[in-house]
Amino acid sequence: MPPIAAQASQLPTEQDLALLRRTIALSEQSRARGRHPFAALVADEHGNVISEAGNNSMPPEGDPTQHAELVAAAKAARLRAPQQLARATLYTSAEPCCMCAGAVYWTGIGRVVYALSEHALLGLTGDHPENPTFSLPCREVFARGQRAVAVLGPLLEDEAAAPHRGFWDHGAQLE
Repeated sequence: MPPIAAQASQLPTEQDLALLRRTIALSEQSRARGRHPFAALVADEHGNVISEAGNNSMPPEGDPTQHAELVAAAKAARLRAPQQLARATLYTSAEPCCMCAGAVYWTGIGRVVYALSEHALLGLTGDHPENPTFSLPCREVFARGQRAVAVLGPLLEDEAAAPHRGFWDHGAQLE
């Protein structure tokens, strides 16, 4: 039987909250650029940012696989050794989808801290065709793996929801 994903039993640190708020600010910047309001970063165990990304999955020039978490994790994997990534944390403005959870797992990042839950995100996006949300929490994805990934979240959901309010209303996106 595969090990259950490690549960981050501790409370968030001030560093966790500061880096999470940085992803929320980056998600606001993504929205201001007319992109989906998501962002992520990878930081080492001391809080030094290794990589960060906004979302670039919107048409027409966007690639639907370029979610912020996947981009930040892939960049971090090019910049750090596996043993360093095992001590790193991916911070994200919204819970990683199953694709992004897979990227975290395969890059070897050891911990995830997220703001907005997938469930709360679905409440904001509804049935918007540009965000066909999976009902699959990242903890469930990680639980199927052979390597534990610690997860802490949701945290700061009200703050993280702000960039999404009004964005997913049909026709509300910037052209």
